[in-house]
Amino acid sequence: MPQRVFNLPSPSAPASPICAATGYSNGGLTRLAKEAAFRPEALAGVRLVVAYAVMEVTAAIRLSAAVLYLPLIAMEAVNTAIEEIIDHISPEMSDTGKHAKDLGSLAVFCLISANSILLHYALSLHLTV
Repeated sequence: MPQRVFNLPSPSAPASPICAATGYSNGGLTRLAKEAAFRPEALAGVRLVVAYAVMEVTAAIRLSAAVLYLPLIAMEAVNTAIEEIIDHISPEMSDTGKHAKDLGSLAVFCLISANSILLHYALSLHLTV
């Protein structure tokens, strides 16, 4: 009878790909927390939660706020990754590097604007009640 060979994970391997992805995400969040631009955005997120709670907005507005805020954090992470890559590949000033960084910043700015528009909409509803 042939012997069966089992490929058992090493004791240091994560229990699942989900665990591994969680570890990578935690590493990304740890790196992002060191980014100067992220800290005010994180604080703004806390302030938005408080503002929407005080205004007693609808569930649809709260859901919209979460749907707009999470991509903002994701885009800030992508922008940070772009900056890291550009700084590594091209430490000297280059038009291409500047354009890449500027485009990443624009994407973050667009999401900040979207979050601001929703906040102003919620405020207008709250103040007219």
